[in-house]
Amino acid sequence: MKAKLIFNPAAGNPTESAVQLVELLGHLQTHKIETEVVLVQPEMRLSTVARNAARAGAKMVIVSGGNGTIENVALGLVGSKTTLGIIPTGSRNNLARSLNIPTNDLAAAVALLRKGRRLKIDVGLIRHRKTSRGFLEAGFIGLASALYSSADDFQHGNYGKITEFISTLVAATPSEIRLRLDHRRKEIVTNAHLVLIANMPFMGANFQIAPDVVFDDRQLDVFIYSDLNKRDLIGQAMQSPDSAPDARIQRFHAKTISITTHPAMPVMADGVSLGVGDGPVMVTLQPHRLRVMAGLASVATPTPAPIAEPAT
Repeated sequence: MKAKLIFNPAAGNPTESAVQLVELLGHLQTHKIETEVVLVQPEMRLSTVARNAARAGAKMVIVSGGNGTIENVALGLVGSKTTLGIIPTGSRNNLARSLNIPTNDLAAAVALLRKGRRLKIDVGLIRHRKTSRGFLEAGFIGLASALYSSADDFQHGNYGKITEFISTLVAATPSEIRLRLDHRRKEIVTNAHLVLIANMPFMGANFQIAPDVVFDDRQLDVFIYSDLNKRDLIGQAMQSPDSAPDARIQRFHAKTISITTHPAMPVMADGVSLGVGDGPVMVTLQPHRLRVMAGLASVATPTPAPIAEPAT
């Protein structure tokens, strides 16, 4: 099998990238996967690289890197017949966790390129004014979007960002949020700091939003954090996956979501800022639009919690 390999030497521990690439190529050769290697460079448009590979007839594009690298490559393959292969070498590896791909066993991750499950998974799309971006993990409107940059820097060792994080948190105020789901007549109107639209169970710093979020069920999971103050929200981010769900968090399923906020709130898709939502934000589902190799079993999913439905 021939494939294109997109390798990010800056992912994980950059000092080990050369050795890691040699080891990876050895495992690929063992499984008779012949690759053309592309080394990720700053400012390289990975979605374009992946899209061009698909148009050239590549059956598989393999990406070795962290969430950001994988997501950008994946967006270039949406709607194509090319399959995405994932070798997780980042610091968080949320996509690999959600797809049950080993995160600390290079040989096992490579073996799945041959022996894993070939799936078609959902992709979300956020549109705001003239800006749009797909997402695999989640879209955010509100406080999480405002805090993401400083929190990400802080978690990667830039402790000088803690002041920015705290000042943003202290200054944040809730907004009136209006949502319309799947063109229903009745709007959902609430005051909240955050709306989260999930496509996969893991996001951020390996935060599991809910174990029963499914990436190929042809619907998005909408979480509205109503009546939660800032301390509650931080507690949610730090809670154990086994914790009981907070009854104050409203949860819905939808394929299309229209959101307006007043005052306007920042918008984000998979860690990429889309600016402040000073107008309608549209989120739509692209069902089964990405082909991907996954682990032999999904992440454990307990009996799903009841999903609220807005009145009609």
